[in-house]
Amino acid sequence: MTRLTIFELSDPVRRLADLAEHGPIERRLEAIGVRYERWAAPAVFADTASDADVLNGYSREVGRLKTEGGYQEADIVRLRRGAENAPELRAKFLDEHVHDEDEVRFFVEGRGAFYLRADSGVYRVICERGDLLGVPAGTRHWFDMGADPAFTAIRLFTNPSGWVARFTGDPVARRVPEIDG
Repeated sequence: MTRLTIFELSDPVRRLADLAEHGPIERRLEAIGVRYERWAAPAVFADTASDADVLNGYSREVGRLKTEGGYQEADIVRLRRGAENAPELRAKFLDEHVHDEDEVRFFVEGRGAFYLRADSGVYRVICERGDLLGVPAGTRHWFDMGADPAFTAIRLFTNPSGWVARFTGDPVARRVPEIDG
């Protein structure tokens, strides 16, 4: 289930809100400049669909985003349950960082949590199948795919080299509950 939890960065960290309805989630995220949409997720995209099939299945939506946001490329990122490199990949994104361009993800299947720094708190968005999240360039954030991740997502880029993470060095991510916590 898609869920937005807002944490105040007090000592200890305090939960301020917990939302599970798409309309309120969209409005709260829009207020901090983050794009959130729900797309119809066709049932044809099973675990075995090719990257080309996934992109073709969402070509209308991806084309709209390319036009609206100036994105030039779209690709697929997948992680299968039980992947040997999952712990290393998870650790790579668990620290707060920023990018020089937007981070746009659509979850075709599976789930993951984006943590967004805004105001004096952290907005944790647990995205699932059918969720699109657009994190603006320069937004302090991190991503948790869980201890045994399994997901397929479409990523959109203006320039893939602009998506390189610049870590802030702030240990805030260690204070906020992980996706499974």
